[in-house]
Amino acid sequence: MTVDQTPVLGINCSSTERQWRWRSPLLAGPALGLGHPEALSVTTMAEQHDLSLITARLLAERGLNSQTIKAHLAPRLKDSMPDPSLLADMNRAAERLADAVMAGEVIGVFGDYDVDGACGSALLVSTLRALGVKVHSHIPDRMKEGYGPNEPAIRALGAQGAGLVLCVDCGIAAMDVLDPISGDEHAPDIIVLDHHKPALDEKGVQKLPLAITVNPNRQDCPSGLGHVCATTVAFLAMVALVRTLRQRGWFKLGERAEPNLINLLDVVALATICDVMPLRGFNRALVKQGIAVLGRGERVGLRALSTVAGVRESTSAMACGFALGPRINAGGRIGNAGLGLKLLLSDDEGEASAIAAELNSVNVKRRQVEQAILEEAMRQGEEQMAAGHAALFVHGRDWHPGVVGIVAGRLKERFNRPTLVGGLVVGEGGEEIIKGSARSIDGLDIGAAILKASAAGAILGGGGHAMAAGFALGPAQVEGFHKLLDEELAAACQLPARPPLYVDGCLSLHGANRNLALELEALAPFGPGNPQPVLVLENVRCRYVKRIGKDSNTLMLTFEDESGTATLKALAFRAGDKAFTPLLEDSSRPLLHVAGTLQRDDWQERKSVAFFIEDVARA
Repeated sequence: MTVDQTPVLGINCSSTERQWRWRSPLLAGPALGLGHPEALSVTTMAEQHDLSLITARLLAERGLNSQTIKAHLAPRLKDSMPDPSLLADMNRAAERLADAVMAGEVIGVFGDYDVDGACGSALLVSTLRALGVKVHSHIPDRMKEGYGPNEPAIRALGAQGAGLVLCVDCGIAAMDVLDPISGDEHAPDIIVLDHHKPALDEKGVQKLPLAITVNPNRQDCPSGLGHVCATTVAFLAMVALVRTLRQRGWFKLGERAEPNLINLLDVVALATICDVMPLRGFNRALVKQGIAVLGRGERVGLRALSTVAGVRESTSAMACGFALGPRINAGGRIGNAGLGLKLLLSDDEGEASAIAAELNSVNVKRRQVEQAILEEAMRQGEEQMAAGHAALFVHGRDWHPGVVGIVAGRLKERFNRPTLVGGLVVGEGGEEIIKGSARSIDGLDIGAAILKASAAGAILGGGGHAMAAGFALGPAQVEGFHKLLDEELAAACQLPARPPLYVDGCLSLHGANRNLALELEALAPFGPGNPQPVLVLENVRCRYVKRIGKDSNTLMLTFEDESGTATLKALAFRAGDKAFTPLLEDSSRPLLHVAGTLQRDDWQERKSVAFFIEDVARA
């Protein structure tokens, strides 16, 4: 479906310099798209399922119809669960794991230091221990060990008795480390459970480790699951393991009950959200059910983290992405890399509270480090935008490797360009190396571009997936690398310097009610592939505005329509950073169009609705 390029309400440049566009032709035009050929089917959908017309149109825009709405709003895992055997090498992995479990082998788990790595490691450790296996785990220190498996750590797990080591969320491109270990009969066997794209040779053919490698992004994997995170790959591996043990009759011996894998969906949901996976189909079912598990509050560590984060309701994708995930990540970025995994595995209230408090403190420090880099990174970004680069590649001496990914995300959002941010560090041999992280925009595969550069020898190494990746290069390679990026991502030059705001509908204050807010909430979880609906309040004025919060950086407002007969509460966060704040605080009370999201606003016994502001334009 082609997106309608007609500006919503004629807004070509809002207060934040963004054009407002319809997300879909089905949503365009007056009266929320009435008059389109699809209007009859949408009206029928609304009547059959007792929905408002705007909600029915939103569902239709997402490719749904009267027959598929129910499964979308209440997805069941059993309806979308793939057969794990569809993944290349999964059966081999399950057989080797089953051998280890039945023989009482010690198993090692080596995970990445981000949320996906911590969640995947926690899932593996929990399941294997429930099966009676002795497990040792290791999360590498970002500064001392770098990204991915390293030989000392793998051999150390072997020295602790591990005959098998599982690498989760890493390992796909670590042939130089894993292959010598795989060829050593005295070293542990290796299974890689990853989702990053494999490295390519000069002919574009994938290079895989000698180890058993389960990765849906292998070129020869027929599963069609390239959109899942590594924790989901680990979950499917445990499903395959339990099935194999069942087929072998192991549970009939009565020594162990089958583990309840559904109870682990809280960490699958958290990883899927924080790794920015598309929330459609299988991922949607995982997250929907995982958030329900999270809401039961049975994982002591996440319950403690919600408390220190001040999250009133941890059972939402927003809470996972903006409160829980960043704090788990903080340990791997600038603190103790193993804290996140330790928190997720803890069943002791006191220990969990202490770890959560430490992660919260580290997250505060992370923000300070990030802010110190951001200003200079933005300045370099402005210069590169002016020079016409398709991709932005900014770097600085001693920029902390733990926060460059966050800074890259900020620049990507600011300039609507694929962005790479690196820090110049001194390597073990005294040589200078730029190591960093990349973030991309929809439709432009930054992982593929970096893999191509690596295969061509333009950089020292790197890899990742379409939206996020890592890289390393020498200072002398900067110019050539940036040129290659501009060539591979040239399509970005056709994009506006500010990303457009995609709108799902226009709304009167009379229509902005609690019933609509609850209907829209049923479309959650929101994220890539299932964006939260953005609505526009037409022709409203600010009747009341006040700054609230500890730092007076939140605006609480009351909007009224032109007739003064309808009002609506609204909120704008981080008001000091927003270009639209002066418009909202203008004492002349200009007529405005306001874009944002409609959400229920419940507090104690009061059940209401509020509008959360994203952008503002003069009417």
